[in-house]
Amino acid sequence: MIIKEDASINTLFVGQNFEEYEMLASTNAHAQQLVSKSKPSEGTVISAQKQTAGRGQIGSQWESEPDKNINLSILLYPTFLPVQQQFQLNQAVSLGLRDFVAKYVQKSVKIKWSNDIYVNDNKICGILIQNALKGVQIQSSIIGIGINVNQTAFLSNPPNPTSFKLEMQRDFDLSEMKKTLCECIEPRYFQLKNGRHDELYLEYLSHLYRYQENVLFQRPNGEAFMGMITGISDIGKLQIQIGRRMEEFGIKEVKFVQ
Repeated sequence: MIIKEDASINTLFVGQNFEEYEMLASTNAHAQQLVSKSKPSEGTVISAQKQTAGRGQIGSQWESEPDKNINLSILLYPTFLPVQQQFQLNQAVSLGLRDFVAKYVQKSVKIKWSNDIYVNDNKICGILIQNALKGVQIQSSIIGIGINVNQTAFLSNPPNPTSFKLEMQRDFDLSEMKKTLCECIEPRYFQLKNGRHDELYLEYLSHLYRYQENVLFQRPNGEAFMGMITGISDIGKLQIQIGRRMEEFGIKEVKFVQ
């Protein structure tokens, strides 16, 4: 069953078409089905009170207690963005989500590469972006967002979860927060669309978790090493200075040792 949401969102298009379901397997999967059958308006939001098969990066699961959190997907058509620049969309969305968290939590809010949002050293939000490509252009993007809001216990025992309630010791209105989220994502998307790429990159770095700090990392084979994050490549790889050399790492090719 679809629950019709209040459309009083202060945006031009993100969230103006807003559909909420009691239950979906995955908001991203549902959005993909819609795109395959038609062309919903840009900024369409698909939200679910409960997800039964929510996903994170590279197939990892996303735990979300029903009716306690935000699970939604935003449909965008960034056809202006070449495929080789698609990580810039990641930067814009991550900044928008960081802006959103910082409105409510008066603590250090950082973007952990590539697109998790951290409060201090704990994860409060995750993003999964799925792009449909045609030639050298992006045809559509589905921005999956999972936000821990009123959940206080995490049964799957993820490494370092937190939530708005755990941080601020109060309950939050999910409906109002969804509107605010749309209002934070849209201006960052316009920033990208207007070609302000350097500005986005510098802001992304300024909010990057453990940027320019000496940090202990680990490779997939278990090898640990000290390094310093110095930047992000054009295709979104993490650049780490290791002694006198610089290496680039893709998703799941390196992790922080907490």
